[in-house]
Parts: sequence; structure tokens; C-alpha cells
Amino acid sequence: MTRAYSLAYLTCNGVDPVTAVGIAAEHGYGMVSFRLLPAGPGDSLFPLLTDDALLREVKAALRDTGVSMADAEMIRLNTKTRLEDFTPFLDRIADLGARHVLVAVDDPEHGRSQDNYTALCALLGTYKLTADLEFMPWTGVKDLAHARRMVEAADHPAAAVLFDSLHFDRSSSTLEEFAALPPGLMNYVQICDGPVPYDPSDEELIRVARTARLIPGEGGIDLASIAGLIPEGMTISVEVPNHALAGTAGASEVARRALQATKELLGD
Repeated sequence: MTRAYSLAYLTCNGVDPVTAVGIAAEHGYGMVSFRLLPAGPGDSLFPLLTDDALLREVKAALRDTGVSMADAEMIRLNTKTRLEDFTPFLDRIADLGARHVLVAVDDPEHGRSQDNYTALCALLGTYKLTADLEFMPWTGVKDLAHARRMVEAADHPAAAVLFDSLHFDRSSSTLEEFAALPPGLMNYVQICDGPVPYDPSDEELIRVARTARLIPGEGGIDLASIAGLIPEGMTISVEVPNHALAGTAGASEVARRALQATKELLGD
């Protein structure tokens, strides 16, 4: 089976974007993702959004290696969202050739978050980008069923569900719901493993998601069942941030091992 593999931003968190492109190319990833907007307070980012010299270096690295940009992180919809504030971000990632935008919802008011997401889809459509809505148990969209409802309600070609194996395992979502999700409502799937059992507190869910995921096959998530439901040809984002392992083996080795294990899981 031929499918594309993308090196997720978090897998090489702390590595500058030019180096990340080099790591992706070295180990056989066809794509890479970058984070230009913070995931939360204190999120330290390289200034790809504002540094024109860095932008030129990244574009040159992409051109020279043949690696392309898959998705950009991240738009968070909250109670104070103004879509016009995202214009510099969207202009930048369009220049980089991005395909998808990771979207999270922090607004507990479902009607307002739906309106904002629907409007965001329309905006991203003008950039030929997709709005990939990620469900996470500690956010305003906690499970697959809610994400699917919002995507279908948006009724726009840019609207899509982003499936992450860790968040799926930690949520109330079921394999039956994943099996019933139309393939056309997804653009890519994020794969990692995670410890089982686990602490279900929001603080610990966030910590593991951002710093302590496991290489596929090294945790307790039922990845075999998940893998069997991933549509053929679906792009796979390998998202395995593990600060402890990166501290001893290095980010490049984490990326290599994670891709190898993910390919073995999927039979590629």
C-alpha cells in the first residue's frame, strides 16, 4: 500500500524547522508539519510566523529535499475568537504550501463554537486549506461523535475530523464510531501509542499528549484495531513526542523509530 507519512511537529518539538525538514527527509517522511501559533500559554515557538529569513530557509529546505508541508498548527477557537486575527498565519502557511490546519475548540458554548468553526471552514476554503477538527478529552470537543457532528453541520469541503489515536483511546469514542466515519471526512490520522493504565486528570492527559507519548507497540493502546479501520491511502502523521527518549537518543532517532514502528503497524 502506498501512503504518505508526515513528521508531526510534536515528534521533534524543540528542533528548529529547517532541521525538522532534514530529519524528515533523512528517514523517509514525505511531509512535515510546523507549529506557528501556540497550543497554550508558555508554548515556545521558533519565529516562523514573523521571521522572513527563517521562512526563506525553510522554503529552501523543502525545495531541496522534496519534503512538503502537510499541516500547520494550530487554530484554537475560544470565547474571544476573531477570524480576521488568523490572516497573517494563513498567509504564511499558504506560502509554505500547507494543506491542512489543525483546529481545536476551547469554547464550552456549542452554538458559538459551531458558528466559529463553520465560518473558519469558509475562510480556509479561500486559501485551499482544510480545517481539521481534533477532538481532545480536555477541550470543548471531547470525542469523535461531537467532532463528526460539528464537521457535518459545517457542511463545507474544508471541514474534516482529525483522528488522534491517543485522544481516541482516552475519550469515550468507540471503534464502531470510527468504523462508521466516512473516509471523506478525514484528511490525515495521527498515530502514537500511550501508557495503559493512565491518570485521567486533564493535567496528566495534557502532559502525556505533549511530552510522553510512546512509539507504536510500546504502550497499551489497541493500535491493531485502529490500524485495521484506517482507510487505504490515508495520510499518516507520526506524532510521538517523548521528551525522555529524545533527551537520551535525540530527536532524529525518535523520528526514525516512530516511523519504522508505524509502518510495521500498518503493514507498509
